[in-house]
Amino acid sequence: MSIFPQDIESLARKIVLEFTDRGHMLSTAESCTGGLIAGALTEISGSSAVVDRGFVTYTNDAKMDMLGVTSATLNGFGAVSKETALQMAHGALFRSRAHFSVAVTGIAGPGGGSAMKPVGLVHLAAKCRNGRFIHRDMRYGDIGRDAVRLATVKTALDMLIELSQSI
Repeated sequence: MSIFPQDIESLARKIVLEFTDRGHMLSTAESCTGGLIAGALTEISGSSAVVDRGFVTYTNDAKMDMLGVTSATLNGFGAVSKETALQMAHGALFRSRAHFSVAVTGIAGPGGGSAMKPVGLVHLAAKCRNGRFIHRDMRYGDIGRDAVRLATVKTALDMLIELSQSI
């Protein structure tokens, strides 16, 4: 029995099976989810064939040190932005042996939001080594910290499937 809801477990299982069949590996770069995406994937037996590594980069310093996000990006656009999510995905991809990466950065709440960046705003990016990428900015709303984080995990897994099926 998984600690994750059935829809997330099903998506994680699909990724592990499909990526194993294709010989693909992935890496994760997580801020607001704090490792839950990697956790959902590693709940599945056999995931070691697919999950290369996960980066939990909760602070701006961690994003810069571990993933190569630039201070110019963080100062110019903020930690919760398309630009930061894309740099996180790029860093996770090229600082691993993965073929695909997924990155998330957002405001899970209950505090920390503003008029421009409200609670529930999450930027996600998925990238593959051939240069293709997907970006989504999700506005889940102030639905509670756990709900924002789980919704983000589901969206991230959906994006990995979508990207892998497009190549």
